[in-house]
Amino acid sequence: MLDIQTDNAVPTPKATTPDKGKKFSPEVRKGLLGLGLGNALEWYDWMVFGLLSAFIGPNFFPNTDPLSATLNALAVFAVGFAFRPLGGILLGTLADRIGRRRVMLLSIMLMAGTTLIIAITPSYATIGPAAGIILLACRVLQGISTGIEAPLSTSHAVELAPEGREGYVAGIMSFYVNIGILMASLVSFLCSLVIGGAAMGEWGWRVPFIIGALFGFVVLYLRRSLPETLKQEEMATNTPRAVWKGVSKHWLSVLAIIFVVGAAQAYNYAWNVGLPSAARSGFKEDPTAVFALTTVLGVILVVGSWVIGKLADGKAMSKWFLVTRILAIPAVFLMLLYVQPGIGGFAAVLLGGSIVLVLNMTLYNVVSSSLMPKNIRGTGVALGYGIGVALFGGTASYLLVWFQSLNLSWIFPVYVAVLSILSIVFYIAARRSNGIFVGK
Repeated sequence: MLDIQTDNAVPTPKATTPDKGKKFSPEVRKGLLGLGLGNALEWYDWMVFGLLSAFIGPNFFPNTDPLSATLNALAVFAVGFAFRPLGGILLGTLADRIGRRRVMLLSIMLMAGTTLIIAITPSYATIGPAAGIILLACRVLQGISTGIEAPLSTSHAVELAPEGREGYVAGIMSFYVNIGILMASLVSFLCSLVIGGAAMGEWGWRVPFIIGALFGFVVLYLRRSLPETLKQEEMATNTPRAVWKGVSKHWLSVLAIIFVVGAAQAYNYAWNVGLPSAARSGFKEDPTAVFALTTVLGVILVVGSWVIGKLADGKAMSKWFLVTRILAIPAVFLMLLYVQPGIGGFAAVLLGGSIVLVLNMTLYNVVSSSLMPKNIRGTGVALGYGIGVALFGGTASYLLVWFQSLNLSWIFPVYVAVLSILSIVFYIAARRSNGIFVGK
C-alpha cells in the first residue's frame, strides 16, 4: 500500500531574496493541502484522547476512584510522548534517506489504524487488564507516528515553498493543526450535547475516535500524490552515518529545538488538555460547558494562526519568535486565576491566554526547521521535536492536574516560564553558532 516511487521529486527553486509576492504553483498548493490535512488528522486524534481522558480512564482502568482513573489515562497520554523521540530517530533518518513523501504516508497509516483500534477495544470490565495494555500499545505507535508528522510536515512544506514565504507556511500549517484541535473539541462537544454526559462515559467517547479513523483513511488517499522535495542524488549521498554526523555537528541547534518546542507545547497542552481536565475532574464543571469553551478556544487558534501567518509573511521569523516567546513568560501565570470551581473563572483563564498561545504555536515549527540544513532536517528537527514534546509537552497535563490536587498550582506556571526563558537563550546561542537555514 505504501507507494515506493521516488520519481515525483519537485524542483523548488528559491528566490534569491525573500519575496512576499512569490506565488505558489498548483502542485505546491496541492502538496501543502495534503501535508496540512495530515497534520489536522494527527492533532485531532491526539487531542481527542486528552480531552476525553476523564471518560477513557474508567473504561480502560479500574474505576473505583475517578480521579485516579483519569490520572492513569493521562499517564498513558504521556507515554505516547515518550516514544516521540524514537519516531524522530527512526522515521527522521528514513525521511533524509528515502524522501519525505513515503514517511508522510507511513505516519498517517499508523495514526489512522491505531485510532480505529482504540475505538473498538472492549473496556476493562469486559477483558480486564488487556484493555489497558492495548491502549498503551496504541499510544506507543501513535507516539512514533506523531514524532515525525508535525516536524517533518512543516519541514516538507518549507522546502516546497518559495523563499520568503516562511511566515505564510507557518500560518497555513498552524491553521490545519488548529483545525484538528478545533475538530476534536467540536466533535467532543457535539457528542456530549447529543448523547449526554452519562452515555459519553459509557460508550459515547468512542464516536470521536471512529470519526478520526475514517478521516485518516481519507487523508491517506489524498497524500498519495504528495510531491517529493529530496532529489535522487541527495538521497544517494545521505547515508545514515552522514546524517548523524551532521546532526552531531549541529548539536546546539538540536538543543535549541528541544526548548523551542518544549516550552510551546507545555503551554499548549496546559491550555488545551490540562485546564479542561482539571475543570472536569478536579472542579466538577459541566462537561458540555467545558467542551463549548475549548471549542471557542479552537476557533481563536484557527483564525489567529491564519492572521499571524499573513502578518509574518515576508518578515524575519527570528524576530517574531523572540517577541512572542517573551510574551509567553507573563501570560502563563494567568492560570493562577483558576483555583476554585466556577465556569466563569475557567473561561477567563482559557480565553485570556489564547492570544499569546496562538502566537507561539503558529511559529515554533518553522523556527525549528530553520535551525537545521536540508540534508539532515528530517532527523535533526524530528529528534529535537520529539525530545522537547516528550520531556515537557507530554507531561504538562499530568503535572498541572497533579499540582492542583496538591494545592501547589503556582509551581506549574513558574516551570513553563523557565522553559520559555531557556528556549530564548538556546535559540540565540544556536543562531550565532550555526546560523539559520530558512528565512532570516
